[in-house]
Amino acid sequence: MSSAGIQDTFPEFIDRVSDIEDGIRLLKEAKSEGVDTIFDLSTMDLGRDVRIIEAVAKGSGVNIVVATGTWLDIPRSFAVASPDEIAPLYVREIETGIQGTGIKAGIIKLANEPFVTEDGEVILRAGARAHQATGVPLYTHTFTENRVGDRQVEIFEDEGVDLNRVCIGHSNDSTDMDYLTGLLDKGVWLGLDRHPGQGVTWQERSKTLHRLINAGYGKRLMLSHDWSVAATMMTKERAAERPVTNPDNYLFISRNVLPMLLELGATQGQVDDLMINNPRSFWEGCVVFSRR
Repeated sequence: MSSAGIQDTFPEFIDRVSDIEDGIRLLKEAKSEGVDTIFDLSTMDLGRDVRIIEAVAKGSGVNIVVATGTWLDIPRSFAVASPDEIAPLYVREIETGIQGTGIKAGIIKLANEPFVTEDGEVILRAGARAHQATGVPLYTHTFTENRVGDRQVEIFEDEGVDLNRVCIGHSNDSTDMDYLTGLLDKGVWLGLDRHPGQGVTWQERSKTLHRLINAGYGKRLMLSHDWSVAATMMTKERAAERPVTNPDNYLFISRNVLPMLLELGATQGQVDDLMINNPRSFWEGCVVFSRR
């Protein structure tokens, strides 16, 4: 994670060689314990460098699906543009490729926090229109305290988006079952994608996950970590603490969350849905009916 333009304008600010080496090492470890594919939801304003991602994918053997879209650092030019001016830019990264590499985005990332602002709505509508033009699914960053997912869904509905192709991310920052099931009943997927996370403990996140499975929503959920190999968007001191807070890196879910789910009574089939079947269904656009 970095900032837009840093990698090209000030390349010495990022240790590309070390980041690639660390990425290969961590993803090789993950692959050795069953992780074959990940979604990297880094966008342009998060300092996405698809050439680094390509090197890590090739070196580790892990498939990495890259994203187009926009995170929270919305460019000023986008804030005053129309959705129809921005959508073709996303479409180009999906159909032609990113940074002149020919590597094509397979998912659209959109972000709103702490609310959906006016420029945030422009981004959501642009992403919705790029999705409709390409069929590529939508994945959002939300702020659960303000129930941002509800507003995102309203906008997607207004744009005529098939909500089966939408995943509302960072949803396990909340333990509010009414909020979570309300979103699911609209027809979206939930990204329970902050493990181990902050604020809500990973154990409570896992219990909420189990409650959702027991309520019949197990086939509409996806798990992830919200983790990165390197991050220049935080102090060196905080970056040094990350291996302490999550020594398992991209295997935290496999080593901690899944065993706890089984202890709580989940079946192996339900775990397989979370780790294999659900991501495949979401990405391929398969129709999976919600509980009701």
